[in-house]
Amino acid sequence: MIVTLTLNPSVDRTVEVETLERGEVMRALSVRVDPGGKGINVSRALAAHGLPTRAVVTVGGAEGEHLVTLLRDTGIEIVPVPIQGAIRSNITVAEPDGTTTKFNEPGAQLSADELAAVIMAVRRAVESADWLVASGSLPTGTPASSYADLVHMLSGSGTRVAVDTSGPALEAVLAAGPALVKPNRDELAEVTGRRLVTIADVVEAARELRDRGAGTVLASMGPEGAVLVEEGGAIYGRTPAVPPLSSVGAGDAMLAGFLAGGGRGADALGEGLAWGAAAVRQPGSGMPSPQDIDRAAVRLEHFGTRRPDVLAMPP
Repeated sequence: MIVTLTLNPSVDRTVEVETLERGEVMRALSVRVDPGGKGINVSRALAAHGLPTRAVVTVGGAEGEHLVTLLRDTGIEIVPVPIQGAIRSNITVAEPDGTTTKFNEPGAQLSADELAAVIMAVRRAVESADWLVASGSLPTGTPASSYADLVHMLSGSGTRVAVDTSGPALEAVLAAGPALVKPNRDELAEVTGRRLVTIADVVEAARELRDRGAGTVLASMGPEGAVLVEEGGAIYGRTPAVPPLSSVGAGDAMLAGFLAGGGRGADALGEGLAWGAAAVRQPGSGMPSPQDIDRAAVRLEHFGTRRPDVLAMPP
């Protein structure tokens, strides 16, 4: 069982247009509404593959009711935690070439009592769970240590904690010793203060996060693939570039695939890359199903078998 936590969920509306033109009135080609939030996306990807998952999610306002309705019949076991404020309603404008422009609301603030209710819900939800995925931004006013507190709470419980966040929340969680962190390239550059130009740069930055307490680092780099750094070494992987429909949720699908593949080693990285590559071929924030996965397209290599300049990324 994989449990996910989404403290700042949303209802995501994706509007497809021919070309986004600022200041103009445009006619939408299509509109799609999906449940949103990084933890929810991880659960959606797992459920699409028939894997058991439980999602702890804050719900409030009309959009909270809409979110629960959208999640109904998805195969996800929902653990709703009521809050006073309304959850977010986000808008993505998608163009045919795969360019996406996102408008994300800040989300409702959580009171101390509401945050405590979430923590209690997580404690109950993770009984016998293999993983807790604490994922996404923290609501305004929520302590940056919130994910670190969860890691401390579950230490020794048998439930491993994976964290996908950024900024002060990522900075704070490292010393708590999460089993896994999944920054993207920009988040990794921000937390380490490094300029990441080559794969070697990404590997060294990921090793720094391990030195600061993370057990495993899965660094996603969009079309350039991903780097996995764990106790056994570093592995770089990628899939052939394909015309994307939408990149929204691709990193979440990759994390879901990595955990579904065992959460360790080359096989897990390959599974994660295959799921992530399939996600960019879905409209909106759609998650891939088993028939969308092309594992044969994944290419992996242990880092150090080729020169770093061969693996250079665009600056």
